[in-house]
Amino acid sequence: MAETVLRVFIVLVMFSISTSKDLPANFVFGDSLVDVGNNNYLLTLSRANCIPNGIDFGRPTGRFTNGRTIVDIIGQELGLGLTPPYLAPSTVGSVVLKGVNYASGGGGILNLTGKIFGGRLNFDAQIDNFANNRQNIISSIGLPASLNLFKRALFSVTMGSNDFINNYLTPSVTFGEQKLPSPEVFVATMISRLRGQLTRLFNLGARKIIVVNVGPIGCIPFQRDANLVAGDSCAAFPNQLAKLFNPELKNLVAELNSNLAGSKFVYADVYHILEDILQNYVAYGFDNPSSACCHVAGRFGGLIPCGPPSKVCLDRSKYVFWDPYHPSEAANIVVAKRLLDGGSSDISPLNIRQLFQS
Repeated sequence: MAETVLRVFIVLVMFSISTSKDLPANFVFGDSLVDVGNNNYLLTLSRANCIPNGIDFGRPTGRFTNGRTIVDIIGQELGLGLTPPYLAPSTVGSVVLKGVNYASGGGGILNLTGKIFGGRLNFDAQIDNFANNRQNIISSIGLPASLNLFKRALFSVTMGSNDFINNYLTPSVTFGEQKLPSPEVFVATMISRLRGQLTRLFNLGARKIIVVNVGPIGCIPFQRDANLVAGDSCAAFPNQLAKLFNPELKNLVAELNSNLAGSKFVYADVYHILEDILQNYVAYGFDNPSSACCHVAGRFGGLIPCGPPSKVCLDRSKYVFWDPYHPSEAANIVVAKRLLDGGSSDISPLNIRQLFQS
């Protein structure tokens, strides 16, 4: 009897080990919505490694929210855990085989984006960093095993918001005395650059790639306070920019799926999900859909970034927005669950759980 129990125990342990080894890696690209601490290591104004950020995480980590980001929640739900920041000294060796987070607050599709902050990693630089990790992985486990690792891995790209907020909508900083291009021309430039970047990721071995669209950026507390003439409504023009970009992004995802054999690009409609949350916030358990929980100044608390001088709302779970720019963990949980298991109006042609299991 004891021998049988022991055998069963050994089998279960071996199964557990093999199952954990079989889990795919998770590679994350993006901006402050999914940065987990890369900007802590940069000379930049875009940082969140100070209180009260991370108040529900246990400490400030560089995440621009009170708790977990959307990619943290999705990673934990799939059993992949938290993906470490690329620039952390501990993200070396076998750790890299489970995935890396390359995201950077202030980063964008275009290289000029976010220059107001100083240091940041734009998408081109993030792909360069992945290419470095790729070479290390190939040196470690060989080319065939590496290509299989990348083929099975999840890749996600959360980019574009900063290209509007900290580029197109700040023309004096980005364009100087040059004439501002039309929204259509600017969006076409973004899509053209992104086409090349996503194709490069594919050429580096990525196959399962989640591409997140731009949310309703006119509804963030910063834009509400910058456009007080809108009253209680969201700022119209920033949302119009997102609505101009997102259909082109969806078309690009379809184009890449058609042209790149073996690819599984997925279009994540975060604009649709957040718009639903903002319009039906009471049904989702929120009390406040427009103001920053972490606030210093402004009608909506959107004028000054979250930091030590800030006041924090009493119940963070009741606020859609944590600070002038970013959702609260409570909102991130809703978005993450819908990306994981939602229908085609949320994410298509597959949701993340389907992509993960494919």
